[in-house]
Formats: sequence, C-alpha cells, structure tokens
Amino acid sequence: MKWLFLAFIIIPTAELALLIYSGQLLGFLPTVSLILLTGFLGAYLAKKQGAKAWGDFNRRMANMETPGDAMIDGICIFIGGLLLLMPGFMTDLMGFLLLFKGPRNLIRPMIHKWIYKRMKNKQIIIR
Repeated sequence: MKWLFLAFIIIPTAELALLIYSGQLLGFLPTVSLILLTGFLGAYLAKKQGAKAWGDFNRRMANMETPGDAMIDGICIFIGGLLLLMPGFMTDLMGFLLLFKGPRNLIRPMIHKWIYKRMKNKQIIIR
C-alpha cells in the first residue's frame, strides 16, 4: 500500500514541481523540447534494446536454457520505455537506467531476491 501512495501521489507531485522549476529556469519551449526529445530517444532505445533482449530470449529458449535473466532484461526494458514516454525528468532518469545493461546488472540481484522471496512464500509458483 505504501508503494501505491508513493507511485500515485509523491512522484507526480515531484515531477510537476521539477517541470515548473525547469520551465522557469530554461523557459517553456526548451523544457517541452527536452521532454519530447527524451520521449523519442527513449522509444528508439527501448525498441533497439528490446529487440536485443528478445533475440537473447529466443536464443536461450532454442538452446534449452533457462531464460531468467533475458526475461528480467526484457521486463526492465519495457518498464524503462514506458517511463521514458511519461513526461518528467525523474521518470526519464529511471527509464534510461533501466534501458542500459550496466544499471540493470546492479538492479537484477534485487529482482532475483524479490522473486525468490515470493517463491518461498508460495506467492509465485513455477512449474
């Protein structure tokens, strides 16, 4: 429940404040241009990284390997692309971090831990 409060109240409020501040500091058109630029760049990068993750996933499945990390990468890229399409600088930063392999390598152990915890509590069942 605390995550919903954070996601729906705190983050949009902080984004709006940052956009207003940016508009005052840079001006209206440069701020809107930055938002549009990050949206287009994010969509391009998400498509490129997503295709690479999909290829890795297919390769692992063809070799009868577990697709665990490839699936996590695909989900991170998808979420990163969605965050980049949302207007705002904080969501753009989080989106860019999820699109690149280096930051994903740092986030992946936390995702593994979260999944294993859910599996142990029988909230996630893999057959």
